[in-house]
Parts: sequence; C-alpha cells; structure tokens
Amino acid sequence: MAASSTIVRSLLLAGGLLAAGPARAQNPAADAAGPLLTPAQFLGYALGSRFTPQADVNRYAAHVVAHAPGQMKLVRYGQTYEHRPLLVIEVASKENFAKLDDIAHNNRRLAGLDLGAASRQLPAVAWLSYNVHGNEAVSSEAVLQVLYDLANPQDAEMQRYLQNTVVLLDPCVNPDGHDRYVNWYNRVQNQQPNASPYAWEHREPWPGGRYNHYYFDLNRDWAWQTQQESRQRIALYNQWLPAVHADFHEMGPNNSYYFSPAARPFHADITAFQRKFQNTIGEYNERTFDKNNWLYFTREVYDLFAPTYGDTWPTFNGAIGMTYEQGGGGAAGLRYARPDGDTLTLAQRIAHHAAASRATIQATAEHHDELLREFETYYTTARTQPRGEYKTYVIAAGNDPGQLRNFTQYLDRQEIKYGFAPRQVKAKGYNYLSGKTETVQVEPRDLVVTMYQPKSTLVKVLFEPKPQLEDSLTYDITAWALPYSFGVKAYALPTRLAADATAPAAPMVKGSAALADKPYAYLARWNSLQDVRLLSRLLQQKVKVRFAEKAFAAEGQQYAPGSLIITRAGNEGLGAKFDQLVRAQADSAGTVLHAVKSGFSTTGGDLGSGSVRAVRAPTVAVVAGPGVNASAFGEVWHFFEQQLGYPLTVLGTDYLSTVPLSKFDVLILPDGNYADVYPTAALDNLKTWVRAGGKLIALEGATRFLADKRDFLLKAKPAAASDSSKAARANPYRALRRYGDEQRRDLEGQAQGSIYRVALDNSHPLAFGYGDKYYALVRSTLGYRFLPTGGWNVGVIKKNSYAAGFTGSLARPQLTDTFVLGTQDLGRGQVVYLGDNPLFRAFWQSGKLLFGNAVFLVGQ
Repeated sequence: MAASSTIVRSLLLAGGLLAAGPARAQNPAADAAGPLLTPAQFLGYALGSRFTPQADVNRYAAHVVAHAPGQMKLVRYGQTYEHRPLLVIEVASKENFAKLDDIAHNNRRLAGLDLGAASRQLPAVAWLSYNVHGNEAVSSEAVLQVLYDLANPQDAEMQRYLQNTVVLLDPCVNPDGHDRYVNWYNRVQNQQPNASPYAWEHREPWPGGRYNHYYFDLNRDWAWQTQQESRQRIALYNQWLPAVHADFHEMGPNNSYYFSPAARPFHADITAFQRKFQNTIGEYNERTFDKNNWLYFTREVYDLFAPTYGDTWPTFNGAIGMTYEQGGGGAAGLRYARPDGDTLTLAQRIAHHAAASRATIQATAEHHDELLREFETYYTTARTQPRGEYKTYVIAAGNDPGQLRNFTQYLDRQEIKYGFAPRQVKAKGYNYLSGKTETVQVEPRDLVVTMYQPKSTLVKVLFEPKPQLEDSLTYDITAWALPYSFGVKAYALPTRLAADATAPAAPMVKGSAALADKPYAYLARWNSLQDVRLLSRLLQQKVKVRFAEKAFAAEGQQYAPGSLIITRAGNEGLGAKFDQLVRAQADSAGTVLHAVKSGFSTTGGDLGSGSVRAVRAPTVAVVAGPGVNASAFGEVWHFFEQQLGYPLTVLGTDYLSTVPLSKFDVLILPDGNYADVYPTAALDNLKTWVRAGGKLIALEGATRFLADKRDFLLKAKPAAASDSSKAARANPYRALRRYGDEQRRDLEGQAQGSIYRVALDNSHPLAFGYGDKYYALVRSTLGYRFLPTGGWNVGVIKKNSYAAGFTGSLARPQLTDTFVLGTQDLGRGQVVYLGDNPLFRAFWQSGKLLFGNAVFLVGQ
C-alpha cells in the first residue's frame, strides 16, 4: 500500500518536525493557557513511529479537553480489573455543549425510556469506540488524531459537523489488553522496525493483548455483560442511547480495510432503515478511500447476526451499528512486509482509521434529521407494534430463587421492563424445556416480560427460541436464548399478557430470614451458582459442610441430591459465632437457608446417614500458558476469582513439569492443545498423581487430548467421511466440487454455537441439582463413544436432541449418540471429562453448577 495520501503525509510531517524534541504538556490542565498541541508535539515523536502507552493516551486526551473549554468534557465512567481508568470524551459545539444533559435525556425520551416531551431538533449522537481488542492498537493511536481534529478551531469542516452532532469518543475500551501489547512491543522492537514477518516484534507471546485482564474478548460481551468493563460502559451507553455506534478494529495484516455495508446474514430484526443507512455511511467512506486510492472491501466476513458485538448490540438498541476493520493487528507492529511486496506501516493504519472516523461523524451530521426521525420510529414501533411471533415471555416463579435474582438483575442492566403475573392463566405457547408449542400454565408471581415496551426488539433477539438464520456463513454462535442460558423454566406466548408492575405478593425469602435461634442444622438446596458460592465461602471459613447423595425430606420440605447440610455437630469449635457466620454467608451468597430442629428425615436418609458425605475444601490449580486456549483459561480464572471467590493456583505450562502435584487436590485443564504440554512421560506422571487420589478436570480440547490415550476410557468416534465410498459409487460426479463453494462445504462439518439437549444421569454427583436434561451450547462436533464399564456417562446427546442454531450436515451424525460429560475412576482418583465447556464466556449460567459439581462434589 503506497503511503502517498495527504493524511499519511500530514501525520508524518507533523510528527517528523518535532519527533526529536522532548514530550511537552506533562500537566495539561496547568498548560491550558498555551497552544493546543498536535499529538506529535505533545508526545515528542511522530504519530505512527511508536506505540503510545495508555497513560500517555489519557494524558493527551486531558490536554485536548483542557484546550477546548465549553466544547469537550472528559468523563471517567469506570475502571478496569487492573485499575486503569475507563474514559469517554464528550464533544460538541459550544452551543450544544451547554445542553448535553438535555440531549442525552432527549434520546431516552425519543425511545420512551424517560418521561417528557421529546424533540427532533437536537443533534444526533455518534459514539465511536476504539481498541476493544488491546493488540489492535492502531485504534488508540488514531483517536489521538481524531481528538486533535475535533478540538482544532482551524478545522472548519469538523466544527461544522459538530453543529449537528455530539461525538462520544471512547479512546480505549480495553486498557489492560492495550498496555499488555504496547509494553511488550516497546520492549522487543528493534531500534529500526523490522518489517520481516519472522522478526520477534511480530510474534506476540501468549496470551497476547487481545483480551482483558481475565482474557475475555470484550467484543463478545456486549449482550452478556459478564465483565466489569462491559457493565460500566453499557451503563453509560444506556444514558445516551446514541443514533450511531462505530467500533474500530484490526484484522490480519495481509488484508486491506473493511467498512459497512456488512455481510450477510443480517438478523431478521434489523430494520430496513438500519440496512439502508449501513450503505449510506459506507458511501461516505467510499468517497474518502477512493479519493486517497486506498484499498478496501465491504459486504464480506463481518455479519450482523449474533447480539454479542459492538455493532449488533447497539443495532438492537436502535442505533446504526458498524464495525471498521483495518489490516494489521498484533502481528503488524510498526512495519510489516506483506507477501505482495508492499510494506504496511502504522502511520498508514492510523490514517485509515482517522479518515473513517471523520467520515462517520460527517455522515451523522449531514443526516441527523433522518437519524433522529428513524430512531424515534424504531422505538415507537417497538412499543406499539413489536416484531415477531411472540408477544410475552414468562419465567416461572418456581425456578431457583438465586437464578431468578440473577435473571432480573440481568434484565435491569439491559433496561428491559418486566412485571409479575397476578393470577393463574392457561395459554398456548412455546415451552423452552420441552421444545414444543403446547398448553402452558402461567402461575401467580411468574415473571412476565412483555414485548410492548421500548426494548422489545432486544427482548425478542435475546429470548427467541430459534433465531432465523438467512445464511449459514456467520461469524459466531447461532443460538443463545436466555431461558436456555440461565437454565430456567420459561414460555413464549403469542398473546399479550397483563402483568403487575409491583413485586409479587409473596416475595422470595432472602437468606436466613425468620430462622430459629439455634437449630439442629441448616439445609440449603443445590440448584445454582449461588449455592456453590455459599459452599465456597463456608469452606473458607472452616465450616464443616456435608451434602446428601440421595433425596430426603425433612420437616415438610423435599431436598434433592446435592443439598447442603450444615450441622451444629462437628462445628462446635466455632462456638457462638456458628449461627451468625452461616447466616451471614447465606445472605452474602444470595441463597435461602432452611433450619431444622432434628436430624431425623421423614423420607430418605437421616442427616447422620452414610449417604451424607463430608465436603473437603479442595486445593485447586489450573494450567495456563502456551498450548492452553487463553480465553478458556480466563473463563476458569474468572469463575473462581469473580464468581466464587475461591482460591485458585495458576500453574504455567513452562514450569509445569517441576510442580509437585501432590500439593493439589484438583487440577483443571482448560481447552487447548496439550501435545507439547504433556508428552508421554509427563502424561504418565499426571496419571500417577490421579491414581494417588487427585482429580483431573479436562475441558473441550483437553478432553479430546486424553481421548484414546492409554488408561483413559474415553474414545473418539471415527471421523465422519465427507464422501463415503457408497455415495461416490452412487454418484461419481460427487467429487467434482465447485471451488467457490468450498467455504460453505467446510460448514457441513461444523456446529456453530448450537443448542442441544443433553440427557443427564442426575443420580451422579456431576449432575446434582439438575433435572434429567441440560441445554448445552455446543460449539464442536464432540463425536465420542459412550464410556465403557468403569466410567460414568453422566451427560450424553441422544437422537433428536437438537434445539436451536446451525449444525452442518456432516456434523449432525457426530452430535447423535455422543458422550458429552462424565467421569472415570483411576486408582484412588477421578478423571472428569467435560467435552463441552459449561463456563463458555461466563454467560452460559446454567452450566456453572455443573462445573461446581466437578470441583467440589465429584469424588467426595
């Protein structure tokens, strides 16, 4: 790509004139009386000649804001897990700046979320997000130029755009990942950047800078908001509800530049106007890129289907959501030699993102009337003529109280309104658990989510049982319905159902309310993550806890296997603080305790029965490092630290062979490729540890690694043939494949985030707390034989178990009669196989109890 554009030249010239000088304006607020500095003048080096640490990005933002009084405001909306600030810069003309609060409230009035009369005479809001993936670091460099242009009074064009547009800039969505990448690159780069793809500076080490602190992909977290950064950002986003949201990324270094219109599939609920305006903004970018002779592509790869992204989630909240992708990424560094003989530079990448940012602002400004009119129409239609077959979603009040509390908290974060059924109603509807349309019974106090509300399109997308997929070539998961994700009994009704807005007449009991002073024992049902959290906290407080292996009844209540039993006997050492401690931990964990006056059970084993097992507090380790999938490790790490608060030791693959595993009771192998981590001798050592009483938990790729190895009972099915000899004989032309169809043929062997019904043996501790089935989000073909005698097939997929999402024709046989999860004894220890990941992206709530069972109950 030739560096001949005026934007590239201006960037290099502005930086080159002052690159040798010292950085200035170290205290921007104190220097506000001085001139507005270009990024190069402020930093002391040419923009594009180095990567800028996050602290310097923030300092320059503060400098620019200080030099644009009455036009810019720096808002700290939160902080990362590593305590870096999360910032948004609000930018407007002087006239509009004085009424920023009115503009934000007006958007919410247009949406029907705030009371009061709305106006379409105010500016449209464009929110530009940069660097959600930390090693796509050009974004935070480009935003420095965009900030300067917005503040520069000599830039008459930009000042004109601000008459009709409020711009919100998030200079770095993922500061932790960005600094991880920048600090690494600045440490290893040559004095003269080496463009060779084989140079050290183009080989980012594990885990890379893409992810946040817990190695989560924040661009897959918009809908689920499991991460601290996402929750804080989206709380601010909902205060503004912008009309346009642009998300700036990078892709592989051998690509050009991508902007809208997006690729198929479009989700069915993206409106005609939203599709049209994708083209409109694309046209603004086309003109800019054509003028500069820059290469680009559109309508490929990046679709608008799953609600997880920075383009789709804003789209389902009424915005025009877009992804921008610059060729580069963590592999590109400052200079990168492409196979075509061209050299890609950071300065070029900056110029492209800065130009696309400017084109987006211009398109918003010049179409602000149309954008606000259609934004209002979007929400008016949502409230009065909601889309789709179903008009009401019902979540049964009989679900686990902790899980219901999780569910309502999730709805609150999304600003989705809900109420409660006032009376019993029979209706025709879709039952998520049976997967059928049938007569269902709505009970008083059931949670009711109506489609007649401002966020009804988002409601439909999040609840729809089977999303309509117009094209199987999609970028991510193809099914995600909340009732499956949360594992709750729920219905979708085609009729509108009245609901009370107030809390139910018989509210759920919180924690230890109204318990006897000194009961014989406390009992807690084992149904959700909250119950695992209670166990975790009690064990850390040295409280002795037992669990029931079999169902029992006590004092009029039924308790399923897995129920926790906390007796006074055995906890005498805690003295008078026993009751207060147990109750406080239950309240903190969000669980319900029941007090019993006797150890006698009316049915089943008494509390002192041999079927009641003690839970030992396990010492747990997890493997991380090269060979391990970074995000899969992060899901385990986040589960223990942020969801359970239970101690976890991380063991690096680079020194794992030196670790005395006898120090640990449980070892977790996240998804990954373990061939180099566990060569034959190391694997033999691992088996020796298991035989001595250790518990090995293998997830996804780790399970596949163990399959077919000596002493492990799990065996893979033969791979599905893409072209069997019988089919070839029947049709000799079958082998004459069309080259252009190869990508689609590849899909035949894939399961793209599909939901399957897993049949459970809930008499086994690995499935305690579940019914006879569990809905799993399956992302691989699995393809395992059932475990033979000596192993336990706790979860399997049988025939006709598909529920939702896309599964290719060749993948379907591998997802029929396949093992999913189970255990085997090996000596005095256990191997737990989790072929599917129950912790996927931390949003698949219904799988977390299963993982808790694996850690705490299996083998006890």
